[in-house]
Amino acid sequence: MNEIVANDKLGAFCRHTHVEVKGAVDGPLAGLRFAVKDIYDVAGQKTGFGSPDWLRTHEPAGRTAPAVQALLDAGAEIVGKTLTDEMAWSLTGENAHYGTPVNVNAPGRIPGGSSSGSVSVVAAGVVDFAIGSDTGGSVRLPASFCGVLGIRPTHGRISLEGVCPLASSFDTCGWFARDAAVFESVGRVLLREDAPAPTPRRVLLAQDAFAAAGDAATRALRSAVEKVAALLGKPEPVTVGDAPLSQWMDCFRLLQGAEAWARHSEWIARVKPAFGPGVKERFAWASTVDPREVARAKVRREEVTRRMGELLAGETVLLLPSAPCIAPLRNVGLEALEDLRVRALPVLSIAGLARLPHVSLPLATLEGCPLGLSLAAARGNDMMLLELAKALKPPMDADVRR
Repeated sequence: MNEIVANDKLGAFCRHTHVEVKGAVDGPLAGLRFAVKDIYDVAGQKTGFGSPDWLRTHEPAGRTAPAVQALLDAGAEIVGKTLTDEMAWSLTGENAHYGTPVNVNAPGRIPGGSSSGSVSVVAAGVVDFAIGSDTGGSVRLPASFCGVLGIRPTHGRISLEGVCPLASSFDTCGWFARDAAVFESVGRVLLREDAPAPTPRRVLLAQDAFAAAGDAATRALRSAVEKVAALLGKPEPVTVGDAPLSQWMDCFRLLQGAEAWARHSEWIARVKPAFGPGVKERFAWASTVDPREVARAKVRREEVTRRMGELLAGETVLLLPSAPCIAPLRNVGLEALEDLRVRALPVLSIAGLARLPHVSLPLATLEGCPLGLSLAAARGNDMMLLELAKALKPPMDADVRR
């Protein structure tokens, strides 16, 4: 075990599934160190998925996940695997079995999840970047809470072979970085993009998304919106939803729950895993989802997708809050954390339902803690967002609380 993991004071690295792999000698990411969320396979090693029962009942991986292998081939070095919420189904970062990684930019508060360990080590500057995953917000929300850059890419653009699934029609391979140039470089490798991205021609402000986040977050993000406006021009106010965004969230949760249960019900029935609080209740609920409601939700999702495609046609950027609040305090209880989900998912589910790329940038603070501004774009415009993130020059984690 290397010194980085051996001296981990963040509680972010996995001791039970530790891996370290040298990257290629040359490549665009040569010399960079990264960490991998413990849902990605590395050849010869077990993948834990945040669950001792999953770890116990699965064999070592036969090959490395292609997304991870691409980063190794580009010269980056894996220093370790990082903690995830159990089965990657939480937004908090509090794993009942393995603990809660430290949020260095909001001491005493949760890092967010499910990519909790990955965001923790990036925020602390332990690694140059880290791989996470985003199904319902598991990169974007932690990025906001910890004051780093994070992206959910266009659904399906990056291979999820060799990655533990939660809800496959929503799951994506995302990543975190503190430095916007590194953030972009990782994207060029994973997205296989060499050409410059188009310049945004139009910028929109999602009024209903800011309303859903609330007055405090909206006020805190005002200067961040002004920074984007200084670069791209004054944003045009729009209403994203054809109904309250809470209804879009309900559609997302139905489909996510149905997919998670369909994927894991056989294993759950056979193994009877000892799920922790929150995850246990979500799987129990997922087992009761009505197939007729799921069928209606699938139709509704395609309506949302068409609407967002029309709204974001061309080189359009949509501004949204990344989160409705700063990171909650640790150990606040299930009721408060469920309230976080209900407040955050109406905005986070937009990109998931419509399969959009969506980045969170550390451009604001509230009560001395980080708060992210999000940018979304049409499917396939991932590099446009990454180049825009670089142009906006977000502060490093050391500066985020000034």
